[in-house]
Amino acid sequence: MSEGPSVVVLDYGFGNVRSAVRALERVGARVELTADRARASEADGLVVPGVGAFAAVMAGLKAVRGDQIVERRLAGGRPVLGICVGMQVMFDEGDEHGTLTEGLGEWPGIVDRLEAPVVPHMGWDTVEVPEGSVLFDGVADERFYFVHSYAARHFSLGVDEPVGAAFRAPLVTWSAHGGRFVAAVENGPLSATQFHPEKSGDAGARLLENWVRSL
Repeated sequence: MSEGPSVVVLDYGFGNVRSAVRALERVGARVELTADRARASEADGLVVPGVGAFAAVMAGLKAVRGDQIVERRLAGGRPVLGICVGMQVMFDEGDEHGTLTEGLGEWPGIVDRLEAPVVPHMGWDTVEVPEGSVLFDGVADERFYFVHSYAARHFSLGVDEPVGAAFRAPLVTWSAHGGRFVAAVENGPLSATQFHPEKSGDAGARLLENWVRSL
C-alpha cells in the first residue's frame, strides 16, 4: 500500500490543530504539525487553521512567516487549505469593531460581522454548492459545523478578472445566517472553508478526503 500525500498543518499558535491533524490522518494523509518553512513549503498540501480574531491570526501567521509560505506555495501552484479564520485571512482585510486588519490578499473583499439576530453562528448548517466542486463531491447535500461571528458576505472575483494560478473562475459555496456568506472557495491550488470540516463528522471527513486525494 502506497503512502498517502504529505500534509503540513501550519503551527503558528492558533486553531484547534490537534483535531485537524487527527482528521487528516484518518483520511490517509501523512501529517506533520510544524512552522518549519522548508517543510511547510515542500509538503504536498498545507493546511492553515484558525480560530478567534482575524488580527490575532494574522499576527501569528506573520510571526512564523506564514504569509510568505502561503504566497510562495500558491505562486508555484502548490495546494493550500484554509479553515475558519484560516479562510478569512485569505481575503484583503478583516473589519473587527471598526478596526481594519490587512489579510493575505489572495481574494478581494472584506471579512466583517454577520448581520443576524443571533451571533455567533454556531451549529450545523447546509451549504449551496456550485457544479463542478471537487471538495464537496458526494457531500453537497450534507450539513457542516460552523462557529463564527464574522464572514465574507460578498465574493467579487468574476470570470473576466485574473484568478491567479487557476484556469477558471473560483467555485464559491454559500451558506446563510441572517444573510448569505461565503462558506467555501475552490480557486486553483487555494481552497478554504468557513466551517470546520474536522468537526463535521462523516461529511467533513469526506470533504478532507476529497482534498487529500486531489494533492
